[in-house]
Amino acid sequence: MLERKGRKILAVDDTADNLLLLQVFLEAEGFEVEVADNGSTALDRLQQCLPDLVLLDVMMPGMNGLEVTQEIRSNNRTLPILLISAHDKMQVQPGLDAGANGYIQKPIDFTQLLSRIEALTA
Repeated sequence: MLERKGRKILAVDDTADNLLLLQVFLEAEGFEVEVADNGSTALDRLQQCLPDLVLLDVMMPGMNGLEVTQEIRSNNRTLPILLISAHDKMQVQPGLDAGANGYIQKPIDFTQLLSRIEALTA
């Protein structure tokens, strides 16, 4: 298992319950977690907290996950982006094409999530 203390994750989801669940789980696993409830706030927090990984809900009002991914990549950011979606790969393919490193399907399998995070932040 990798050392997680000090690794920062920015979790972005417009559903408060989902965001809280991610935050509680990841903090219990030793990660530092910043949260944002929309795409615009996520981009602001990105500049402030300099995360090691972004967990990003695809379907959000206003600026969606695809648009956030495109904005991050337009600034030549290389940090890992893991999309979270209730839809299958066909629905998240545009986000993957825009530069996301992968996706996790809802409902979230937390063992799989942890494995993906560790692989992307190694």
